[in-house]
Amino acid sequence: MGYSWCYMQFLLLDISKLYKVRDLAYQIWNDHYPSIIGQEQVDYMLNEMYDLASLERQFNEGDKFYLAMENTQELGFASISMQEDGGWYLNKLYVNTKNQRGGIGCKLLDQIIASNNIRILRLQVNRQNYKAINFYFKYGFVIEKIADFDIGNGYFMNDFIMIWNKS
Repeated sequence: MGYSWCYMQFLLLDISKLYKVRDLAYQIWNDHYPSIIGQEQVDYMLNEMYDLASLERQFNEGDKFYLAMENTQELGFASISMQEDGGWYLNKLYVNTKNQRGGIGCKLLDQIIASNNIRILRLQVNRQNYKAINFYFKYGFVIEKIADFDIGNGYFMNDFIMIWNKS
């Protein structure tokens, strides 16, 4: 699907707009993740990481949230945070399932990297999320290590830690 990039916007959100991230997250996660981690874990993770209080806490701790839009349609979102070592962490990058494969994720990443002068960017991605892993490989990320994270309630995130270096 092609987009008219002249109508595309990548907005840095303030705290009053985090509900847009929450709403998109619930839609995208319920479309994409049940086949990977099951609906029960999806529900648990959405409640833990994407309810408004959690998003506001992340914002107040320094996370920057971005929204990709075309005209008034919200297409995806991302969040980043600076790490103690001066690198950055991509906490979230999601594009609405029906809008994937149109370059939105790449353009959003390009915007985030340029506007924050990022030289090193890390992320976590589920080891079974092949579409996302391939997207990150194509962007230039490499697998740095494999890690498992206990997220409570008997659930684990079985992830790759990936890294991108500006060359």
